Amino acid sequence: MASLAWALLAAGSYQEAASQASRALTVMTDPVRRAETHWVLTRAQVSAGRSDDAIATMRQALASAELPAEWRARMLALLAMLQRAATGDLDATDATAIQALTAGEEAGDAFATAHALTDLWLTRSVRRDHVAALDHIDRALRVLGDDPGHADLRSFAQDGCIFTLQNLDRWPQAEATLRRAREASQRSGNPDRATWVTAAVLRYWLGEWDDALAELGPDDADAPGLTHSFLRERWSALLLHGVSALIAGRRDERAAADQQLRQGLALPIQTLADRENQDFLVAAHALALEQSGETRQAMARLAAMLPRRDGEMTLIHQWLPDLVRLALAAGDRLAAQAAAQACQAEAAAETHPARATAASLRCDGLLESDPGPLTEAVAHYRALGPATELPAALEDLAVVLAERGREEEAGTALTEAVSRYEGLQARWDIRRAEDRLRPHGVRRRGRGQRAQRAAFGWAALTPTEVKIAVMVARGDSTSDIARVMSLSRRTVQTYISHILAKLGAKGRVDIVREALRQGVSP
Repeated sequence: MASLAWALLAAGSYQEAASQASRALTVMTDPVRRAETHWVLTRAQVSAGRSDDAIATMRQALASAELPAEWRARMLALLAMLQRAATGDLDATDATAIQALTAGEEAGDAFATAHALTDLWLTRSVRRDHVAALDHIDRALRVLGDDPGHADLRSFAQDGCIFTLQNLDRWPQAEATLRRAREASQRSGNPDRATWVTAAVLRYWLGEWDDALAELGPDDADAPGLTHSFLRERWSALLLHGVSALIAGRRDERAAADQQLRQGLALPIQTLADRENQDFLVAAHALALEQSGETRQAMARLAAMLPRRDGEMTLIHQWLPDLVRLALAAGDRLAAQAAAQACQAEAAAETHPARATAASLRCDGLLESDPGPLTEAVAHYRALGPATELPAALEDLAVVLAERGREEEAGTALTEAVSRYEGLQARWDIRRAEDRLRPHGVRRRGRGQRAQRAAFGWAALTPTEVKIAVMVARGDSTSDIARVMSLSRRTVQTYISHILAKLGAKGRVDIVREALRQGVSP
């Protein structure tokens, strides 16, 4: 009965899993088995949107005098996570997490100790104390080591580490952490499904959009599934569709964007984790509305992210400069001011000025038509990244400079913005930037000189695809390529499919022939 409850949970049959676990608990006497089954019941209740029932189940289990010490620590750690999601009370979450940490260390249980540290990482991240958050998540990873029994928790912690490094503008370290996570997965032989979407989000912000799409694959048939230790069942699908839709929309590939939007918007938003991970989808939906000429509706869609609720993680600062821009375009200065103030609050919460601070500079510059803050934002993105933000900040700077009558400087900023958008193939962004500057008589320099990337043939391959094609020509297997390039096998297979399609090839032998024809010797 207990094993069936686990299986139902893993299959996503949450109501059945909860029912089976509840029935099993009526006949079980073994304390360890009862503890495990309470754990499954709690997880099933959370996934079914019954957070209050889940907390009650945890408290009932914790009230048992027979509960083994290691399971008491584990349940306290899970209770802390549930408290944050259900109530948003970070102080109460911290208190429970510290209890769990003490109990885990006393019991010598690495899982409970690391889980409690991820709880503390979570509350520090919500408070925007990313330096302290990084310390907690690093400790969690050290506690877990390479124990194969804790693969889910380690994956969760690695995701958290990458997330926090991004928030601190430590992009090379985020990439290195992703690489180490994949190397560890390859050594252990465990699938690295959980890294696909995390890698795609990272690649999006780094401006490596083709690589982001390759991480996600052609569809969501193999989308990362349930990891039973943590509350993240739908987050991967929401982000998968959101990132895919946003890239397609910005590239003006509207049919592809619409398909991803339809699938993503059909997913229910039931938990706090769902809300926290729908932001790319919301941004993509707002973009689609803007492209249809519905500026005010686009503004309202983005504004739905505000205010950030108690205990909510969502990185709203990522989208607030666009909200300010849309509000000003719609003639709603009050909405623009509200968005700028929300971004100022996010920046003020950062204990180490980083991404929210740069976003706030953009908001302030747009709101007040002041090139000073926008120039600071451009300098920030140029020095630290991420690459995706730089052309948008340059575009905003160009508009404000033009409004101030500084057409020459505006043209310089616009030209660089468009050049960088071209590198992303962000056709919609180019059109929008030029439309915003046209009333001021500002044009980009060198118009019509850019080379279009070929659609087919060797010239159509992206830099990453060229590398992989050369490795295929050398005779490397999919596993070899995955190991050398620090990619998942699934992502390598996606790249090879893209290469075959662009070359009009049927198999690896055809890739070898084309590589030889291009002068690439195996």
